[in-house]
Amino acid sequence: MKNILVINPNSSEATTAMMVRIAADEAPPGIKVSGMTARRGPTMIVNEIELKAAALEVEETWRAAGQSWSGVIISAFGDPGIELVRKATQLPVVGICEASMLEAAQGGRRFGIATVTPDLVEAIDARAEELGLAHLYTGIRLTPGDPRLLAADPQALEDALGQAVKRCLEEDKAEAVIIGGGPLGQAALGLAKKFNAPVIAPISAAVRRLSALIQLPPAPATA
Repeated sequence: MKNILVINPNSSEATTAMMVRIAADEAPPGIKVSGMTARRGPTMIVNEIELKAAALEVEETWRAAGQSWSGVIISAFGDPGIELVRKATQLPVVGICEASMLEAAQGGRRFGIATVTPDLVEAIDARAEELGLAHLYTGIRLTPGDPRLLAADPQALEDALGQAVKRCLEEDKAEAVIIGGGPLGQAALGLAKKFNAPVIAPISAAVRRLSALIQLPPAPATA
């Protein structure tokens, strides 16, 4: 049995439990998924100040996690602290933003992002640039209103993100769309069933990528 750790940089135990459920459902046989939650910070990261602060929280969480892991997933869109954790371990470390962008861009696909956080647009844009995917990236479409309030209403969240996905596909001509956020994981799974084009759930993408990196056969992609 191999153990992977999902670190939730958002300080919400309920969100961590949701992330672990999604990751466990995606994990192939032979992998156990556990989660740890950042002790400080907001329950949902919505701006760059919070994202930068989360990097140190992620590193601290990893150092407190012990050594019994086969790999690590950083489960916030923006991958806070990913390089700090990579410097601290020889194990494979995957971020949900990185993994979903790499999956979305497979085969030279143009991809967009549907998300709820206007104050993270520049950070997400920069991540596409860092990964060498800017030429395939069609940009972000946002939901209206306060992201934390929207995320607290699952049906309204899924409906609003669905409209953002449509704009990515129809207006921006994206060929795949990522649902950009760890706390949006459940909505991402629901939306993946509603479109003919691939709608990528980033936690699931991270599990597939980490499974490959630790040399186990990943579960088939569902998006």
